[in-house]
Amino acid sequence: MTSRLHHGTRANGSRVEIVDLGHQLHQAIPTSPSHPGYRHALMRRHGDSVRVDGTSGANDMLFLGTHTGTHVDALSHISADGMLHDGVSAEEAQSTGRFTSHGVETIGPAIVPGVLLDVPRALGVQRLDPAHPVTADDLAAAAALLPDGEDSVPKGAALLVRTGWTQLWEQGAAFVGHDSGVPGPNLDGGTWLAGHEPRFVGSDTTAFEHIPAGEGHARLPVHRLMLVEQGVPIIEMLNLEALAERGERIFDFILSPLPLLGATGSPVRPMAVFEVTE
Repeated sequence: MTSRLHHGTRANGSRVEIVDLGHQLHQAIPTSPSHPGYRHALMRRHGDSVRVDGTSGANDMLFLGTHTGTHVDALSHISADGMLHDGVSAEEAQSTGRFTSHGVETIGPAIVPGVLLDVPRALGVQRLDPAHPVTADDLAAAAALLPDGEDSVPKGAALLVRTGWTQLWEQGAAFVGHDSGVPGPNLDGGTWLAGHEPRFVGSDTTAFEHIPAGEGHARLPVHRLMLVEQGVPIIEMLNLEALAERGERIFDFILSPLPLLGATGSPVRPMAVFEVTE
């Protein structure tokens, strides 16, 4: 397993530590039943063709959905009553075969304040129970762990909700949690998050939602709130365990989606950056 912690140096010479918040992509990763999985093949291998100077090249082909692995949802991902964010007709926006409004390419590279809302730590558990609704009270308790409490949450931040669900990542069906349900913000919790005017929201589960046992993705009220009503992109399937172990919950957050013209989402490799003090 690749280390989650990396080191670097800023232009001013200051040292930084970088915590990798994305999962590695391989064919055994859990995938939402609503989206294609991940496939990778070597299409050309070393030795298939050797150049006159003795070198050879290898290359690959990937097949994956835009909502596979750690990814960001563009505003075009969800409609409500036929409308996307800002009153855009979903039918018209998708009529060319790709979205002419709110595609993932409109989410530019971003460096924003990051805030870890560690709900299991606030509630004194290792991870939340299946189908646990993360409420406004739960999030307020997690915010109380920040240096200045809820006052530490700036506008325009990436608010990352840890449930501890990444601990089930290698168990596939348990992580997807169709039968058990999955913890996540309910509408009450989503409203609390939206009240802080975030640039992004994210979590460590397959959907940024409270999923009741056996219900799957039949209802997505927090997606509707964030993507349609508030215009806030959602990051899903984050790996927040190493970040939680670090203990510091305020950081610089970096996100750069692939510029997939008219797509509803993109795989991402988000990072939390901390300046190192001697």
